[in-house]
Amino acid sequence: MTRRLFPVSFAFLIALSAAAVAQGDGFKPLFDGKTLAGFTVRSGKATYKVEDGVIVGTTAEGSGNTFLTTDREYSDFELTFEVKVDDALNSGVQVRSHVAPENGFQPKLGGKLPKDRLYGPQVEISTDGMAGRIYDEARRGRWLDTKQPTPETRKAFKKGEWNQYRVLAEGDRIQTWVNGLQIADTRDREDTKGHIGLQVHGIARGAGPFQVRWRNLMIRELGR
Repeated sequence: MTRRLFPVSFAFLIALSAAAVAQGDGFKPLFDGKTLAGFTVRSGKATYKVEDGVIVGTTAEGSGNTFLTTDREYSDFELTFEVKVDDALNSGVQVRSHVAPENGFQPKLGGKLPKDRLYGPQVEISTDGMAGRIYDEARRGRWLDTKQPTPETRKAFKKGEWNQYRVLAEGDRIQTWVNGLQIADTRDREDTKGHIGLQVHGIARGAGPFQVRWRNLMIRELGR
């Protein structure tokens, strides 16, 4: 029998090799690659699904920010992932974040929130030069890293391509890298443990739909 050989992309082999090495270094997949087991959708009406090992988030017209949130919390960890986002969409990954337990809940440093609203540090995903910065979502409403972006960091995120992120959270320090370039290095004592959440930003009525995609989400818990 003649066997037909199918080409395998070099990029796929690199990603597969990197994942194998990462698991050997104590990294584990953040999701099972097939389902959204272990996650809960919170805050908005955007949708999430898994396609070929990729989590795809799609906007919903008129919805506020939506988050696919880990059911468990994480404290000190190293998180790596790849992300691709439509140019018109702003997104992010929450780290050490929290869920408002009831309507009108007020965090210590912010205003009142509706029940189920996720709040806390967010690693920015965007094409406007701010990618990799850390924003205090739904609480203080400002950048937690105070160092201004440079021409080099503004170009770190590549439009229309898969972008590699690395997030290191240890003690009161959070550091981020985009495509190997360090973007943020900040200290903040407000959050030492919390959920990880994949954001689909809200859009106005008549806009979209837009999508953001994540793959190869790997986490290594520190101190274990």
